[in-house]
Amino acid sequence: MNGDQLLNPPGVILAGGRSRRMGQDKATVLLGSRTLLEHVVARIRPQVCALALNVPQGSAAGNSAAALPRVPDTLPGRRGPLAGILAAMRHTAAHHPHVTHVLTVPIDSPFLPKDLMARLAEHAASSEAIAIASSDGHLHPVCGLWPVSLAGRLQAFLDGPEEPRVRSFLEGQKTSVVEFDLAVTALGPLDPFLNLNTPEDLEIARRFLETHP
Repeated sequence: MNGDQLLNPPGVILAGGRSRRMGQDKATVLLGSRTLLEHVVARIRPQVCALALNVPQGSAAGNSAAALPRVPDTLPGRRGPLAGILAAMRHTAAHHPHVTHVLTVPIDSPFLPKDLMARLAEHAASSEAIAIASSDGHLHPVCGLWPVSLAGRLQAFLDGPEEPRVRSFLEGQKTSVVEFDLAVTALGPLDPFLNLNTPEDLEIARRFLETHP
């Protein structure tokens, strides 16, 4: 595989979760003066050729934020992030037919690395594998660069009897794990993949934002 094929592919922000622990739609949660969606868009848009938002059919998520194309799940019900990743693959194949990969990121990680795409692409090109981000010894399975050619295999996995967990799918695929450093801030180390699931997580992020915008 030529590394140039992976340069600047499209990206899809996964926003199909129910946000039960946060208590409101994460797309509209404010962190400083911006919503979480706007933070993620600002981080990822410069790294990709196009950006879209994976949300359930009919969702109002992000209407007040960045105007992004909507990519609803192609499967009935809410089947978790793998369904969003499959939708991202199908959307990419339909709208970017000459592109080999698609980048996926979650809506609730506002400090994503500014070199996320470049680092993942480097590993995907050299290993011809799914490239998944990791930090501080923890895998972040929805932050990944996915070959669009895996759509059929992922569809079959989601149609199968297994519980559709991202890690379970990855166990059966060739995967390259890309380690990212923690950021140094006045408050101490910041995991760039810090995931905001609760109001308490949001408060931690607000403190970091003051020192690491």
